[in-house]
Amino acid sequence: MSDHLKPIVEALIFASPEPVTRKTLHKLLDGEPKEDVDAALQAVKADYERPGGLQLVEVAGGYQIVTRPELHEWVRKLFHERTTSKLSVQALETLAVIAYKQPVTSVEIAEIRGVSSSGGVLSTLVDRRLIKTVGRKQVVGRPFMYATSREFLDRFGLNDLTDLPKVEEMSDALGFELPLGLAEPAPVTSPLPFDESEPAARTADETQLPELIANMPADEQVH
Repeated sequence: MSDHLKPIVEALIFASPEPVTRKTLHKLLDGEPKEDVDAALQAVKADYERPGGLQLVEVAGGYQIVTRPELHEWVRKLFHERTTSKLSVQALETLAVIAYKQPVTSVEIAEIRGVSSSGGVLSTLVDRRLIKTVGRKQVVGRPFMYATSREFLDRFGLNDLTDLPKVEEMSDALGFELPLGLAEPAPVTSPLPFDESEPAARTADETQLPELIANMPADEQVH
């Protein structure tokens, strides 16, 4: 492996506002053998296994350098005055339904939640880029189907949807019961159609979904 590749790979991952995939590294370093780029990535990963304030994590199909979970309280102090927005119980419940049942329509979400409509909450989640439309269901009216976005994975430190906690664990973490009709997610056999150009916000202090939600009241901040 060329010694100069390791610091380049580390710098690219650190500087990127979204997770950097192997494919992206190969494209950016197209003049280098792919096996050397992969070896450099492994060397960077090994470096970040040492004790320190930062760690290299694999999220949303790529790699990102973030702060360690045990230091989150200190990091939050730094961003204490940052403008934040909150998610209501209804929004958290809707997001959970989508995460576990996706792709799912607005009517199906409302039925699972036992409410008449989820339209306003869906708009909020779309605006936050936590969910997106992924097509139309082939039934009368052809309603939009919703699924979680790449940013959802990135924000909550998930590599893919198989990393979601069990529904019971999610209910305990949120502090309220999720709808009875919310079943365990089926194994994901193919990736959701994420847009390669879709932005994913870098959140150095939000890397683990269970830990984040465990400390999250119903109106917890979503940065």
